[in-house]
Amino acid sequence: MDSQPPLARILDDWIDWLVHEKKASRHTVEAYERDLRDFLAFLAGHIGSEPDIDSLADLRTADFRAYLAHRRQQGLSATSLRRVLSSIRSFFKRQERNGLLHNPYLKTLRTPKAGTRLPRPLPAVDTQKLLEDKINPQEANWVRYRDLAVLTLLYGCGLRIGEALSLNYGDRPVSDSMTLIGKGNKERMVPVLPAVRDAIHLYMKECPFSLSDTDPLFVGKRGKRLTARAIQLKMQTLRRNLGLPETATPHALRHSFASHLLAGGSDLRSIQELLGHASLSSTQRYTDLDIEKLLKMYDQTHPKS
Repeated sequence: MDSQPPLARILDDWIDWLVHEKKASRHTVEAYERDLRDFLAFLAGHIGSEPDIDSLADLRTADFRAYLAHRRQQGLSATSLRRVLSSIRSFFKRQERNGLLHNPYLKTLRTPKAGTRLPRPLPAVDTQKLLEDKINPQEANWVRYRDLAVLTLLYGCGLRIGEALSLNYGDRPVSDSMTLIGKGNKERMVPVLPAVRDAIHLYMKECPFSLSDTDPLFVGKRGKRLTARAIQLKMQTLRRNLGLPETATPHALRHSFASHLLAGGSDLRSIQELLGHASLSSTQRYTDLDIEKLLKMYDQTHPKS
């Protein structure tokens, strides 16, 4: 239809809706936009032309399955495929409500089953090694202090990396607790250890940028908000230097926070609140992890095993 707006504008309108009406987190918006753009790029080769609203309406179940198979071949897990399908469904559903697009075949797709992969926390001794990183001569002191402040915040408060990097200077912890907005726009309060405050204070003391309350707390070398990729690269370097496994990621520090609290006697409800989990079932994975350890120990040590 000639009266329809171009697909690029429709895509921008959808992203704007996610941000301002849906109130999705920045991490979710970035992931959904990335998924949709990748889907449209795949379709250009799959159907032999740049997709538009009409061609999206003409897609069949096999076309959607072809894209999911393509992403599976790229190594995406079932959990990531679920998010990809959720991104596409969100876009199509929004356009259907706007009267721009109707495709009944998308609704026939089954959502890929998510695996029951357990979290992989780090042992306390490895976590300690990470947070005692020795000086890297190729790295400015303030950058090292910044990265260690982020990692200490992730482990000390159980934050998601997106939550830590979205903090502004005015949100910095100055007492023994802090309030933050997490996944699903949920507000929660977390305790702040002196070690966390000290790490952030040391970074701010060395930071070459003058920060106001509305500026990002953690900044890159150009003074812009630090990206998650920078911290992931830092963890890669630390893994290599310290001989840690590939599971030693920024998110593993959040898992370590929960697992170490549970091992220390904290109850599940308290850990659920600290992590900001919507349901207790998410937190219960850490008890499954403890059971898994017990079973391994049993197999290794029991004379009848």
